[in-house]
Amino acid sequence: MARKGPDFVTPIRRVLIALMTIVLIGLFLFWRIDSPRAERMRVALIDRFVPGFEWAFAPVTKVSQMIAGFQSYARIYEQNQELRRELQKMQAWKEAAVQLEQENSKLLAQNNVRLDPALTSVTGVVLVDSGSAFRQSVLLNVGAQDGIVEGWAVMDGLGLVGRIAGVGQRTSRVVLLNDPSSRLPVTVQPSGERALLTGDNTPLPFLDFIEAVDNVRPGDRVVTSGDGGVFPPGLLVGQVAQGSDGRMRLLLAADYGRLEFLRVLRSHPAETVADSDAIIRPDNSGAMIGPQRPSSPVEAAQAADPLSAGLTEGGGE
Repeated sequence: MARKGPDFVTPIRRVLIALMTIVLIGLFLFWRIDSPRAERMRVALIDRFVPGFEWAFAPVTKVSQMIAGFQSYARIYEQNQELRRELQKMQAWKEAAVQLEQENSKLLAQNNVRLDPALTSVTGVVLVDSGSAFRQSVLLNVGAQDGIVEGWAVMDGLGLVGRIAGVGQRTSRVVLLNDPSSRLPVTVQPSGERALLTGDNTPLPFLDFIEAVDNVRPGDRVVTSGDGGVFPPGLLVGQVAQGSDGRMRLLLAADYGRLEFLRVLRSHPAETVADSDAIIRPDNSGAMIGPQRPSSPVEAAQAADPLSAGLTEGGGE
């Protein structure tokens, strides 16, 4: 049986490991020494050996950059998803706020549903949308028995919708502002320019007969002017918008897509004064003076014809 010789590999391996450990500990201690001479030696070693290992450091650098890029992309993606979720929540809150605002306006308007004619408005429910390609109108469940009169203004709680153009006993027809037969005098605020709102069977009726177009800008508020005595002044109609054809149009304040409850505004005509002497008016002292009635037929004749009265007085003198 062959006999093995002495094993020299194991002692040499142990010695090399010990030397490497000592060198590494010495290098670590040398690298931690805070001394100008040690710093110069470290810089010299780096300048001598590190440039030669750029080929070895390049893959490590690229991998590090790729890892940093992926981490940055992951953070951006998470932030983007978070912003999307917040945007969806904000849109949901916005929609809920708009619905609550409209519902609140409609509920406030419903306080006068089928009210006593002595009050100022009557609110009815839209029975059917009878609009067509040539006519824009809706039908309400209030009519002559509720005191509705043709020509009265109709609102939806947000803005003006149209006017009553046909009254039955229990129903009435409302012609909308975008109907081709609709003509409404309006005032543009804050410039005060007068215009005529003309329906053209589109969601954006146009403003006609504007004296100074330069004073009217998109976003200006538009209200009824009260000209003609048909509608009360100051009712909100909408906002000015410039159409694709360059004409000034109106973005209606009323929500025509969800007409459910409409409020009919009573507009009683002004009282005509036939006899001005019958009006009670204050005198200079503040006391109220009623109508002066003549005490005799002569005074009545003089009051009726002051010229003849003056001649009579002159003849008497």
